[in-house]
Amino acid sequence: MPRTPAVAYRCSACGLESAKWHGRCSGCQEWGTVEQVARPTAAPGRVARATTARPAVALPIAEVDGAQATAVSTGFSEFDRVLGGGLVPGSVVLAAGEPGVGKSTLLLAAAARLADAGSRVLLVTGEESPAQVRNRAARVGALSPQLFLVAETDLAVVLATVEQVEPDVLVVDSVQTLASTEVDGIAGGVTQVRESAAALVAAAKSRAMATLLVGHVTKDGSIAGPRTLEHVVDVVLQVEGDRGSPLRMVRAVKNRFGPTDEIGCFTLGADGVADLPDPSALFVSRAPDRDPAPGTCVTATVEGRRPLVAEVQALVAPSAGGTPRRAVSGLDSSRLAMILAVAQRRLSAPLATSDVYAATIGGVRLTEPAADLAIVLAVVSALQDEALPGDLVAVGEVGLGGEVRRVSSVERRLAAAARMGFRRAVVPAGTFEVGAVLPDPELSVIEVPDVATALAVVLSRRPVNAVPSPGIRRITDASFSTATRRPGTRNRLLSTAPPKEADASTSR
Repeated sequence: MPRTPAVAYRCSACGLESAKWHGRCSGCQEWGTVEQVARPTAAPGRVARATTARPAVALPIAEVDGAQATAVSTGFSEFDRVLGGGLVPGSVVLAAGEPGVGKSTLLLAAAARLADAGSRVLLVTGEESPAQVRNRAARVGALSPQLFLVAETDLAVVLATVEQVEPDVLVVDSVQTLASTEVDGIAGGVTQVRESAAALVAAAKSRAMATLLVGHVTKDGSIAGPRTLEHVVDVVLQVEGDRGSPLRMVRAVKNRFGPTDEIGCFTLGADGVADLPDPSALFVSRAPDRDPAPGTCVTATVEGRRPLVAEVQALVAPSAGGTPRRAVSGLDSSRLAMILAVAQRRLSAPLATSDVYAATIGGVRLTEPAADLAIVLAVVSALQDEALPGDLVAVGEVGLGGEVRRVSSVERRLAAAARMGFRRAVVPAGTFEVGAVLPDPELSVIEVPDVATALAVVLSRRPVNAVPSPGIRRITDASFSTATRRPGTRNRLLSTAPPKEADASTSR
């Protein structure tokens, strides 16, 4: 029987072991992460036995006390939403984001509110001096007698300080600055980050101490350090935001205590961080009763369990060069390319020689397919230089065949739009059943089967686009001819047949 080698080679990023060293890990495809590790060997003919080990006490799962995992509010309702109800004792939360996005300020404010609520909080900073942190805490109103501060990067000293202070909550800013003298490597390296994270997780679990870690990100947006860092923690949060906007979004990437598609919205200003329960006002540039400019359309997206109303803007201009330009901000570029191809093929929109610019308002990023219909309408509106109705909201996914597909949570989307004053909506066909009740009695909802029908409904000056009446209407068909040019105009699509409205038996 062949003997097991005494050494092995393990990837520090994914943990894959191999018998030979490789420059590139065959599991995660990372370069330079394979390291030699010692493998314990037993004497020939002997195997490890558990006769000398002390058995652990196993309990029926129904008899385990769940009170120890009761969440504690952080003082920010938006932060509690992302965490799944609050901060669980013994949990380890990793918050990562771009430099300057507000990670340290957010956790400092949360630590102060936890301290004001009676928790004993220890803040360990490895990037700033105590005086710098104190001045920032005074600026954002985060001074509390139960908030303790220490500037230290030695892991052993940090653990000894934890034993002395005995905090209920530990905040480390950041985990990449800690280093242990017992392992090789510099602070921020793969080995040091893995060792520091393992020690902090062990301390958090043994003391039922909630721990908040600040993490750095690489130039491609991923969390710096080994992949095991994200595996050993309980919650991974991504802090997002545009430097030119006060809006900050905290998105749950991993959460063992709640949903992973939830987001929290905050405003970051000179006086600190504040909850933003309804950020939709930041994503729309005008009120519904004001006339919009051509190329703008409002949609309603869902982030986690929260509906958000956002505006999509498009601009179509003649291309000065041989290759037309496609520029996006806040949208998926590949998704926009597909939507433009659908508009060219299914609507005969002359976009092959035009530059197309598409963007969102307020720094929000729309990746959900439910925004496809609004993008199509905004692009065609810009192309025809004809404004859409000011109180219109469009929701629906667009397929390659030009069909408009149904999306989830339409009622919640329309309810959020109705609260902001939008009174008419274009949604996919079959969204509402016969006898369905709208979320707002003043809403006028039009169901359309494809983008051609939607375009005829919202841009044609026919009775179907007149002042809407509350209720639900189905538009069954609209025929479009090949795009032609009206004398004296440029890039203007013409329809040859009006849309057909369903008979009265389908109106509800």
